[in-house]
Amino acid sequence: MGIVTLLLSLLFTAVDQLLKMLVVRDVKPVGSVSLIGGLLKLDYTENTGAAFSMMEGGRWLFVAITVVICALIVFAMFRYNDHEFFSRAACVLIVGGGMGNAIDRMVHEYVVDYISISFFPAIFNFADCCVVVGAIFLAIHVIFFAERERSEKVMRIK
Repeated sequence: MGIVTLLLSLLFTAVDQLLKMLVVRDVKPVGSVSLIGGLLKLDYTENTGAAFSMMEGGRWLFVAITVVICALIVFAMFRYNDHEFFSRAACVLIVGGGMGNAIDRMVHEYVVDYISISFFPAIFNFADCCVVVGAIFLAIHVIFFAERERSEKVMRIK
């Protein structure tokens, strides 16, 4: 299953890059496109920082951190034997989104952000959504499933 998970991560990276390519082609020339009234817009932005544009100019630091985290997750994908939906989905989403943004930083020196929601101050992208949802899934796995799995193993040993 590790190979399937890795291939799905690559698919999410490809979807992210395709969406960014379309945004650069179609939204960058006009700057902004309203989708759902005042609620949802596509606003082309070049982000040289991390979340909320913090630490602008930390391009190679962000690339290095992302590559290390993704490599550790891929390693864990193949070493961890008790995967279930949330742990596998977390791996797919975090690696796929992380690599999508890392590619932007390496190629363009910035990340293309474009999703703007009226009640949320930051502009973000598909890769950011993947990483956030993946982190939530990882937390769900650790909080609700990993402890149960450890307890079941201990009970089997006794």
